[in-house]
Amino acid sequence: MTIGIIGLGLIGGSMGIDLKRRGFADKVLGVETDKVGAEAALRMGLSDEITSFEDCVKRSDIVIVAVPVGTAVKMLPQALDIFREQPEKKQIVIDTCSTKSKVTQCVRYHPLRGRFVATHPMAGTEYSGPWAAEPNLFDGRACIFADAEDSDPAALATIERLYDTLNMRPIYMNSDQHDVHTAYVSHISHVTSFALALTVLEKEKDEKHIFDLASGGFSSTVRLAKSSADMWVPILSQNRDNVLHVIDTYLSKMQEFRDAIADYDEAKITELIHEANRIKKILR
Repeated sequence: MTIGIIGLGLIGGSMGIDLKRRGFADKVLGVETDKVGAEAALRMGLSDEITSFEDCVKRSDIVIVAVPVGTAVKMLPQALDIFREQPEKKQIVIDTCSTKSKVTQCVRYHPLRGRFVATHPMAGTEYSGPWAAEPNLFDGRACIFADAEDSDPAALATIERLYDTLNMRPIYMNSDQHDVHTAYVSHISHVTSFALALTVLEKEKDEKHIFDLASGGFSSTVRLAKSSADMWVPILSQNRDNVLHVIDTYLSKMQEFRDAIADYDEAKITELIHEANRIKKILR
């Protein structure tokens, strides 16, 4: 099995490590436009060879598109077009993007739509680039399969086996459901982290010791603010409506806290905290 990975950053690079190490891939071809990143990927063993997009797609049995979603929606139809040149090979292309509606729309009417499997491995860190790749990143995490019924059964089964090799749990839903759910559990977390970082940085202009006093709680809350704009701008743009809805709900809850604090309403503050504590039954 030859695996082609377009984008050897945190997700693509980590997949390259484990798919080769665990025997799923005999050879890993990589596409990385940044020359420094490409050299690092080779030295770190994220891929066996760096090549062009077209060459990678032609030579691969499975193509993994692990680039920002704005780029992915351009590359996926191009990959399927290249597949048409050698239909006997039965190649498969997947994406790893954090939004799904626009991704599935971009290939919906392609003649080889069945050779595409829409996936979202729910794993990662705040870091990016080949240097962020690490083994075992996906172990025990969930992988979303979106609109699985639109993929050829044989292609879907192969990609299920790929993610099983990465020790991931499959979850199936349609693209619209996926984008709503990720707006709540992922996208809003990044927006609030960015906003908190900006708030603290604004205050830090006058209060030079604010970071000296920062503890684990602050560090864990603001950790996601280190995330790449190249990745998150297209995610927030493509999932705009869902993200705006979640932001409005979040702002409403913030207003409840503000009003209770302004009114010295300790009973209301206690009520809000106790209500929030219910999350302990879900997240342990």
